[in-house]
Amino acid sequence: MSPLQLCLLFASALFCIGLAGALSRSNTILVLLGIELMLNAANLNFIAFWRYGPPTPPATGVLFVLFAIAVAAAEAAVGLALVIAVYRHQQNIRLQDAVRLKG
Repeated sequence: MSPLQLCLLFASALFCIGLAGALSRSNTILVLLGIELMLNAANLNFIAFWRYGPPTPPATGVLFVLFAIAVAAAEAAVGLALVIAVYRHQQNIRLQDAVRLKG
C-alpha cells in the first residue's frame, strides 16, 4: 500500500468516527467534537494530496489547511456560544430539548 493510500484510509476512518459521533449523540458538545473530527479528516486529505500528489506550487495544500483551521476555529467559537446561550435558557445542552431558540 502506498503512503497516499494509507493517509486516505486513516482520514476516511477518522471521518467515519466523526460522522458516527455527530449523528448518534444527543449532547451538543459531543456533536461539535464529531464535526471537528470530520474537519480534521478533510485537512488530512488536503495535506496527503499536497504531499503525495503531482507537483504543485509551493505550500498549496498547507494554505488550504490553514484556511480550513481558521474556519474550524470560527465554527467552534460560534458553536460554543450557541451552546452557552441554550444552557442559560434551558439549563441543559441536550439537542432534543433545544426546540425553542427564541429569546
